[in-house]
Amino acid sequence: MNAGRTARERARAELTEEIKTAARQQLATVGAEALSLRAVSRELGMVSSALYRYFASRDELLTALIIDAYNALGEAAEAAAGGDDLVEEWVAIYTAVREWARAHPYEYALIYGSPISGYQAPQTTVQPASRVPLLLLGLLQRAHASGHLVAPPDAPDPSGVLDDQVGVLADLAPDVPRPVLLRTVIVWTQLFGMISFELFGQLVGSMDPADEFFASTSRQMAAFVGLR
Repeated sequence: MNAGRTARERARAELTEEIKTAARQQLATVGAEALSLRAVSRELGMVSSALYRYFASRDELLTALIIDAYNALGEAAEAAAGGDDLVEEWVAIYTAVREWARAHPYEYALIYGSPISGYQAPQTTVQPASRVPLLLLGLLQRAHASGHLVAPPDAPDPSGVLDDQVGVLADLAPDVPRPVLLRTVIVWTQLFGMISFELFGQLVGSMDPADEFFASTSRQMAAFVGLR
């Protein structure tokens, strides 16, 4: 009986992955807005009613794809972390994020592109989405503990509503100076803004190819948050 259940679970897991693979192909051809369970079922030679046993709705399938994308990005960034030189580690994480995005542009667009009409991401996406920022915050914590983090003298402390928002990060990285946490949010948005510009063709004719631009900018952002 146990062996039978294991075989069924394995078969279900394999078909679930096939469904998600077919859905990712749809992302590349028609985009997230037009993702359709019926089209996925046709691609797999399934009746749509059978597919609904695996994903009850388009939004449930989208959520699964989003979680997978965030986790894949997190794994790539985490694999690049480590080493004795914290600035080089910062640059390596930045580079890993960019390389993942370039290798998976449609999955990147799913999580950092335009919002999908009518879709609201559930709480289950928060933890996977937090993997890369938590990795950077952990690096800054280590940098502070080892004396390799210096809050820039011209960095103002957050105030008012912004202070409350930065306070959320302070709970995650309590030793990091609050002006540095504010700058961390700035470099986080800068990272994905830069990647989006590259992937969506906004650097053509100016900074394309973007390798040197990206490498230089990642080091400037390390200095901007105070890494030494």
